[in-house]
Amino acid sequence: MSIAQRFVAGEGETHPEDSAALTAFRCDSTNLPWIIFRAAFRAAHIEEIPPRARAVLSALARTVDAAKPFAAIFARRELLTGRALQSMRTFYRSLDDLDSAGLIDRRAQSRYVEAGLFGRAYIHLTARAAEILGFVEQLQTPSSESAESSFEHPSAKLADGGIYKVLVPSIFQKRQPGQVPEELQRLRSLGLFDFLIFKLMREAREHGKRLSDVVEATWDHLKLAKAPINYLRTLLRSTVDFAHQIRRRLDVKAEEQARLMRTLEAEQLARQSAGQTFVDASGQRKYVIDEDGETMVVYTLHEGIGRQAAGWKQGFATARARGRIRVATEVDLQPFGQTRRCANEPEQGRERPAVTAQIREHIAGLRSLLRARPLMRTA
Repeated sequence: MSIAQRFVAGEGETHPEDSAALTAFRCDSTNLPWIIFRAAFRAAHIEEIPPRARAVLSALARTVDAAKPFAAIFARRELLTGRALQSMRTFYRSLDDLDSAGLIDRRAQSRYVEAGLFGRAYIHLTARAAEILGFVEQLQTPSSESAESSFEHPSAKLADGGIYKVLVPSIFQKRQPGQVPEELQRLRSLGLFDFLIFKLMREAREHGKRLSDVVEATWDHLKLAKAPINYLRTLLRSTVDFAHQIRRRLDVKAEEQARLMRTLEAEQLARQSAGQTFVDASGQRKYVIDEDGETMVVYTLHEGIGRQAAGWKQGFATARARGRIRVATEVDLQPFGQTRRCANEPEQGRERPAVTAQIREHIAGLRSLLRARPLMRTA
């Protein structure tokens, strides 16, 4: 007969009660982002506050919005006490510990004036807590820089040198790709967060558009829309060429600026030419500008009178730039002076025609007719 024990501890089949005990274990399958996981880890390892306060701060770190760490934390007390594994009384004591440590800010309870009811009292992280948890960048001091330099090259006497590694997963985790472009930052005023703006940029690229062109072309209507996100996505799906609209607007604006520049240059040239006289390249016309530079009189060589020009500044500047008009000299003005003298002198060498008897009779008949006409009206 064998005296050996048939089944030794750890050998043989598993008992049914053991398998039931193994299946009773459960675990939370929530996959936290790296920044939230790091904040919860740091909150659970702050040595200057009690353990109960660490648990509540870790629960708050899991609940806060990483994009807006200073915003109100929207979480019920039941959720926070469940994550901190504390009773309601211990939870309020932990909040007092965090408040006295300057890590949270408990605002006063708001009130809805219209309904006459009190609202919720929200919790906010302080700037000190946001820096400790890693939501914002911490300002480096000389002591922190020396500490970091000491950990960058650990001593060879340390047995656990393998733990000095970069734990930030920069390869397998999606991250926000940089800063929002400057021309798209105005979308924040419409309630769009940075991640949504980047997503809309990708959707615009998939539809063959640029989000900046769509926003620039439709901004006046987009900022008045009740649902700007839906309206913007509808524009992205449309067949309108917003880039062409932008180019056309830029061309019109450039043309308007060029026109204003030409007008200013013409005004400046007119003021500089005040009181001067010009002639054209053929010498057939003379242009006289008054002392104020606002009026121009044009004289033609075969006419004795001058005509005032209207809207002459732009044409005058163009003619001067092309060399069609030049400053008059004494030689250029002599022909115009002779023409004026000839026009003012009376014609000589002609004799007045003699008045015959037939002409006198005709004049007398006209006079008698004019005298008789008032009598006919009175009759």
